[in-house]
Amino acid sequence: MMSKVISVATGSKETVHDITGECLSFLRDIGASDGLLNLFVPHATAGVALIELGSGSDQDLLSALSELLPADDRWAHAHGSRGHGRSHVMPAFIAPYATIPIIDGKPAMGTWQSVAVVDLNVDNVVRKVRLSFITGG
Repeated sequence: MMSKVISVATGSKETVHDITGECLSFLRDIGASDGLLNLFVPHATAGVALIELGSGSDQDLLSALSELLPADDRWAHAHGSRGHGRSHVMPAFIAPYATIPIIDGKPAMGTWQSVAVVDLNVDNVVRKVRLSFITGG
């Protein structure tokens, strides 16, 4: 297994941050052929999504999460900014990991799919993502 940790500046607002380019660079740098790319966000308040970006879907996702997990005072986990507890619930809906098949060094994703870090936690402005490439040989 080959692995690398990247830093992602998600900023101080809710975001869906594209890391597709970083994934492609990692695969190129290690000379990946066929295998699996696993992404893992080692944070209790962030997730990884495969989603179309740039067409409004990223904002639609944030809007849906806002409706499902409102940033108000209902959360028992209440330290940090208002509604912070919802950030701890979000990874149950958007997992902190994803695995993508890699064929001939390229992600076998759909035409419009991108890899993104989803972060509702406005208190943490930088996230880590572990990229791991696993081959069957």
